[in-house]
Amino acid sequence: MLLNVEHSAPGTPAPGTRPRRRQIAALLGFLAASWTVSALGSLPIRMNGAWYAAAEKAPWTPPGWMFGSVWLVLYAAMAVAAWLVWRQQHSPRREALKAYGGLLLLNLSWPLVFFGMYPMMGTAALWLALLVIAVHCVIATFAVLHFGPISTTAGVLMLPYVSWLVFSASLNLYAALNN
Repeated sequence: MLLNVEHSAPGTPAPGTRPRRRQIAALLGFLAASWTVSALGSLPIRMNGAWYAAAEKAPWTPPGWMFGSVWLVLYAAMAVAAWLVWRQQHSPRREALKAYGGLLLLNLSWPLVFFGMYPMMGTAALWLALLVIAVHCVIATFAVLHFGPISTTAGVLMLPYVSWLVFSASLNLYAALNN
């Protein structure tokens, strides 16, 4: 049975029964973890992004400034979604939070492979990055499916992330086919 305990049943503790300070600290911790991954993941882009500036890109590639802006919002949404799952004490959260941890690792892996390994491996790095982003899409979908029953809001917050990953995979595929 799927449980969504955002609204507690009469006589059961509300999801916010943890001390307010602990909840705020946890939210800040989730945000810090996400934005730390964002900062670390951007290093290979900054260090090896020159080749990409000259690369053949998909006609639907947005301007460069948009990537950082979108990712900043998506990382915040992911963190809030994970926090909403974490605070639901009366739901099984382990698999959902493991998926969140996996997403953070994949967010570190993809730019390292796509941007960091391209100078050494060429197009092979782009195909390997496509494999990484495909796994990323699967784990992100898994996260949505596990977050949603625990917190509808958390599941919905993850949907733009999945959409952006699929969009990014299309850019990755184009780059692999044309560079």
